[in-house]
Amino acid sequence: MFSAKGVLGLRRRFTNHLFTAAAAMASLLVLAPLFAIFGYLLYKGLGSVNWAFLTHTPKPIGETGGGMANAIVGSGLILAIASAIGIPLGIGAGIYLSEYGKSRYAQVVRFTADVLNGVPSIVMGIAVYALVVIPQGHFSAFSGGVALGIMMIPTIARTTEEMLAMVPNVIREAALGLGIPQWRTTLSITLRTATSGVITGVMLAFARIAGETAPLLFTAFGNQYWSLKPNQPTAALPLQIYVYAISPFDEWHRQAWAGALVLIAIIVGAVSIVRVIAARHRVSHSA
Repeated sequence: MFSAKGVLGLRRRFTNHLFTAAAAMASLLVLAPLFAIFGYLLYKGLGSVNWAFLTHTPKPIGETGGGMANAIVGSGLILAIASAIGIPLGIGAGIYLSEYGKSRYAQVVRFTADVLNGVPSIVMGIAVYALVVIPQGHFSAFSGGVALGIMMIPTIARTTEEMLAMVPNVIREAALGLGIPQWRTTLSITLRTATSGVITGVMLAFARIAGETAPLLFTAFGNQYWSLKPNQPTAALPLQIYVYAISPFDEWHRQAWAGALVLIAIIVGAVSIVRVIAARHRVSHSA
């Protein structure tokens, strides 16, 4: 016979194991589609990824071979412009909302960020087309970077705000008690304490915009040739994949799968590199 205490302990262990197994099963169910998609991309695209694909521009219709080198470089250029716009503004807005955002104006900024998070990407592309492309008189990598950079801002701002809010107030009070100005406390102590979470938000925003096609249709427009100037129409991997995927040519379909695989590899690689650098930076400072 079990005592009441033994029965209660057995029930608690059973409940603990049951919910641990349920959490593990839920994690597997979330990861399974991701691995299935990545595996299918490897199956369809790996055979088409070669040196020529990574170094050559697209061939004319009817010719085999060619690659997406111009689109890979163009994506890098557009994403660099977007990051230069979105990351500083997003982190700055998050700092303002967390450390100084107690006014009604801050509520407006917070509400605007939440609304922008839900705006369809194609609407963002149309807006930038009206505000940047039409005044310029032509499509360009710069306008594509502006569209994607604006899309980064709300995600980074809200993530930064939440991460800074998790920093204990005693850390701020200790710095202020030592006579450190508030702006220096925010940048050198509070923000540094929340660096890991802020970087996670930046990488989430980067991964979101890296595969966007709709905004680039109205801004960067695409290019079949090399274009390294920010004020010219520029190729991008999502645009090239879209054009190839809707074409009737099997050769282009094959390259579309290869382009999708390369795009995923670029995103995963960029996120991994940033995470490793951030982890080493954190370890060096803690040591």
